[in-house]
Amino acid sequence: TRQAPAGVAPSASPLLVKSPREPVRDRKKVKNIKHDGDITLDEVIDVARKMRERSMARKLEGTVKEILGTARSLGCTINGETPADTLEMINDGDIVIPEN
Repeated sequence: TRQAPAGVAPSASPLLVKSPREPVRDRKKVKNIKHDGDITLDEVIDVARKMRERSMARKLEGTVKEILGTARSLGCTINGETPADTLEMINDGDIVIPEN
């Protein structure tokens, strides 16, 4: 008989939560924690590269925009700015996302 390998690929949220390097907590005792850390744009691009194969976007730029939406829902900031401001700067061409 053949055994199918079972693997779990993390979604964007856990990858973003790991990025601000928050202290380890006891999940049974500490509840309703806010993940409002500051992460860099390079960390967002790294997360987007990990999520690239599961994304529906044609370019890495589209995947980065998806990750920025997730960061907005988590409450993270990107280089001290809101993810919406960073997204607007990408749309205006002020920030260039590499192809790969």
